[in-house]
Amino acid sequence: MYKRILLKLSGEALSGNDTNFDSEVIRVICKEIKEVHDAGVEIAIVVGGGNFIRGKKLEQMGIDRVQGDNMGMLATVINALAVQSTLESLGVDTRVQTAIDIPTVAEPFIQRRAIRHLEKGRIVIFGGGTGSPYFSTDTASALRAQEIKADAILMAKNGVDGVYSDDPDKNPDAVKYDHLGYMDLVNQNLQVMDLTAATLCKDNGMKLVVFNMNESGNILRVVNGEPIGTLIE
Repeated sequence: MYKRILLKLSGEALSGNDTNFDSEVIRVICKEIKEVHDAGVEIAIVVGGGNFIRGKKLEQMGIDRVQGDNMGMLATVINALAVQSTLESLGVDTRVQTAIDIPTVAEPFIQRRAIRHLEKGRIVIFGGGTGSPYFSTDTASALRAQEIKADAILMAKNGVDGVYSDDPDKNPDAVKYDHLGYMDLVNQNLQVMDLTAATLCKDNGMKLVVFNMNESGNILRVVNGEPIGTLIE
């Protein structure tokens, strides 16, 4: 169903119980990604940095918002390098591109180069968010997906199999949605992604699938068009 995807991974998805990131957790995720790659799908990845730093918590500690966001963007680069190293240990050719210029660590983000890497069968991992403060990695995902002409954004969640009307862990009557429009996210205050990212996706006709990444094989199922998770378009 999808030939080119952008996979959004949160920083927390890479972390263990008491660590910033867990090598075994990352390896399990990367094996899933390799399975999709081996099926001929072109894959780009955006990683968050919440396992290291969250901007709101830094603000509460008295750290300036811009500086806090810069720290968060650097945290995403650390995660991108961890994912790259694990994928390459599994025999997958990768490139890390960053919105922040770190030439000794990774390539700068260049749209045409990123697309060319994808066409050559490399997985491209985007670090550094958008490169600007005040924007989340959700927005970075929406932006990069448009730039690389992805068919869809796949938003991997930990233990949640889609979008619900309320927190299913707190409200047993919460209803799972199979299909939504982007305006539903706004009207029902469904906090799937921030409004900047949702608006960018809506205005450019980008599909978004929210699914549970903890069930083995789910990424490939989504790519093949199986009706799991929640489709937003």
